Amino acid sequence: MAARATTGRVTRRRARTRANLLDAAFRVFAAKGFGRVSIEEVCEAAGYSRGAFYSNFDSLDELFFALYRERAELIAEQVSGALALDGPDLDVTAAVDRVTEVLLLDRDWLLVKTDFLVHAARDPAVARALLDHRARLRRAIADRLGRAHGHTALPAVLGDAEGAAHAVVAAYDGVTTQLLLDRDVARARGRLKQLLTALLTDGSGTSGRAGRNA
Repeated sequence: MAARATTGRVTRRRARTRANLLDAAFRVFAAKGFGRVSIEEVCEAAGYSRGAFYSNFDSLDELFFALYRERAELIAEQVSGALALDGPDLDVTAAVDRVTEVLLLDRDWLLVKTDFLVHAARDPAVARALLDHRARLRRAIADRLGRAHGHTALPAVLGDAEGAAHAVVAAYDGVTTQLLLDRDVARARGRLKQLLTALLTDGSGTSGRAGRNA
């Protein structure tokens, strides 16, 4: 029992150390930019040694992917939660309203993500890993839209649910790029709502039903 309790404390302590390193790295990356930050700076900001860093991460790239995964999963949960309705029918316009109200639009995170995107673009191995993480969000969106297939009609130009998911993520990317420049979160949410409504409905702002025009 004593050994089990000790193991539990070590596990909790390590999880806390990892979380503190991630929080510190986020602050330092946002302030200075990914690629301009050393492991030593992250450790100093977190109050840990290099040993603590390397017991949790092999590199700054790995640490970033841990940050990215946290936020990608948060966004996926936000989107899934906003799209989770009883029954197979999906009221696209109402769902867009919910998504744009809750979706993460954090400028510091966008700065970190954009810095790392440039870094990944110059390293094919890192780019492949980043593409894999981005695909998780698209799968979450496509899964919900796919479960509504046959009940809610999407514009034909989007193709299937996977095509719609790509369009949603592209809209998010475009709006957040503008947010980096104008710093207007309210305007970004409004633009995202307009774009998603136009993309996912027949253009009138109302979702169709499959087979309506059959």
